[in-house]
Amino acid sequence: MSETAQQPVFSIEKLYVKDLSVEVPNAPKIFLERETPQINVQLRTEGNPVDDGVFEVNLTVTVTAQLPDEKTVFLVEVAQAGIFQIRNVPQEDLEPIMMIGCANILFPYAREAVSDAVARAGFQPVILAPVNFEALFQQNRQQAAEQAGAEATIQ
Repeated sequence: MSETAQQPVFSIEKLYVKDLSVEVPNAPKIFLERETPQINVQLRTEGNPVDDGVFEVNLTVTVTAQLPDEKTVFLVEVAQAGIFQIRNVPQEDLEPIMMIGCANILFPYAREAVSDAVARAGFQPVILAPVNFEALFQQNRQQAAEQAGAEATIQ
C-alpha cells in the first residue's frame, strides 16, 4: 500500500437540516404576555455509519421557552446533520471526532436555524451561546462510566 492510503481522511460531504419543528401551543394569547420567558436549551449528538468510512452525525438542539407559570411560549427543535468521510483513524478516535469535531462544525448551522425559526414564529431570536463539545463529551463519558460502575456493584 502507498503511504497516502494510510493518511487519516476527514471531509465534509454534506450539511443539511434533517428535522425542524416549531410549536407555539398558546398562540395567539401568548403574544400578549409581558413576562420574560425562561429559556431551556438541550443538546444531543449522535453518529451512525452510512457506508464504509462515511458517517452521518446529527446535532439536535431543543429550545423551550416557558413563563414562570409553566406555560410554554414556544418550542423549537432542530436536527442539524452532516455526512462526513472519516477514514484511517483508530477506532477509539472515531467517537470523539464525531461527538466533538463534527458537532463543532454543525453547531453554527443549528444555531442559525434555531434563531431563524424562533424569529419566524414571531419572537425575539434566540442566540445560542457557544458550546464546549469536548467538555460535554468528557462529562457524558464520565457519567456512563459511573453508571457502569454502579450497575456492576448492584449485580
